Amino acid sequence: MDRRTTIKWMLAAAATVPALRPSFAGDAAARDVAANQAGYGTDPNLQKEWKSGGPWPLTLTENARATAKALCDLIIPADDVSPAASAVGVVDFIDEWISSPYPQQRGDRPTVLTGLLWIEAESVKRFQKAFPALSGAQQSAIADDICTTKSKAEFADGAKFFAKFRDLTAGGFYTTPVGMKDIGYTGNVPSTTFAGPPLEALKKAGLA
Repeated sequence: MDRRTTIKWMLAAAATVPALRPSFAGDAAARDVAANQAGYGTDPNLQKEWKSGGPWPLTLTENARATAKALCDLIIPADDVSPAASAVGVVDFIDEWISSPYPQQRGDRPTVLTGLLWIEAESVKRFQKAFPALSGAQQSAIADDICTTKSKAEFADGAKFFAKFRDLTAGGFYTTPVGMKDIGYTGNVPSTTFAGPPLEALKKAGLA
């Protein structure tokens, strides 16, 4: 089973990683975002075209976004069917997610931020380069050590981060039109062959 097929069916547990403090070549991993930002509210304006950073300030710095982009595209690379994850805005999705004021997303924020720092520090430790600058084989070598719950104890923090990041990457990708087409999802699309509810169901509901 290839990596893309595996991701389609992957549901991974998430946990918070302990705080780590290496830098992204002198650039902090994140901008501070207040937890009490206004959200969409109980009646959001669905006619408004929301753009990245529109509802609330975003978190990731440029260097952190570069690391997130490289990891997203390692998890869901381009193939003959669809583009890589970053090409359809998955990095923006993750940045919006960890920047939003809602409890679940705020809970994921430290997991993602400290995890990006972890993977960057591991890249420098192993290969003396930032993660985006590594070859595909080098990036895969790090990911292979943290992509399973059976990872070695020394990679436990990285594995917890990777599980959450992989979930967010897959969630962001497969809820786009490109991602839905990739898995063959055809819901919410008019169909000329739809004949309506079965007569038996209509009778049971008192409609026939």
